[in-house]
Amino acid sequence: MRRFFVWAHRGASALAPENTLAAFQAAEAAGADGLELDVHLSHDGVPVVLHDETLDRTSDGRGPVAELVLEELQRLDAGSWFSAAFAGEKIPTLQEVLCRGGRQLRFNVEIKDSAAGKAVLGLSRSYPQASIVLSSFDHDLLYQLRRRAPQLPLAFLWEQPDWAAAVERAAACTAESFNPRFDFLSAELVAACHQRGLAVYPWTVDTFARLQHCWQLGVDGVFCNDPKQLLAWLKDLDQGRASSKF
Repeated sequence: MRRFFVWAHRGASALAPENTLAAFQAAEAAGADGLELDVHLSHDGVPVVLHDETLDRTSDGRGPVAELVLEELQRLDAGSWFSAAFAGEKIPTLQEVLCRGGRQLRFNVEIKDSAAGKAVLGLSRSYPQASIVLSSFDHDLLYQLRRRAPQLPLAFLWEQPDWAAAVERAAACTAESFNPRFDFLSAELVAACHQRGLAVYPWTVDTFARLQHCWQLGVDGVFCNDPKQLLAWLKDLDQGRASSKF
């Protein structure tokens, strides 16, 4: 099969509550190449894995993540909102995820709050055996990280139609990839990135039609919520079996 990298977006978040160990384990079992996860800081400065600034949507907690210390955060239920089968699932720390990576998965750690940058960088250095790329929409933060760590793998996130200047910034920062929202993916964007040595991983790709479009444009991989389904579709594409039923 043509090399095509499958990032599990917040883990296998179609199958288990996003950004939990259950979602990451499901992604690994499905055969994903890498895990995408989001990081905020607890009140006591610990990088914890959660997408939103607040606890309301994906736990039984309320209010900003940054107002609770780790001990308080880990008493919350981060699974019942998704399904009763996941009742009691905890908000993991970044350290817990890196420790339980299983086979050689890559970790795409999205830094949601610039204040978390230094802590995440320090933790990543404590796990030299882990394959980690740090990503963010905050490109100034990525430049700061580059100055601190010249060899650190970085990824520029983007969700605007005017991508040209951002691609130039990513190349100047020696990022390894440019990760655009699917809506703004184009042949011109892919060509511009590849000319500058940047891989392209659009998000989020959860239909066959979207995957087929990405495949035809020659992207290097995608972010998806259901890696098991996407890998089955990839096999069909690689063998030339495109079907409109999807």
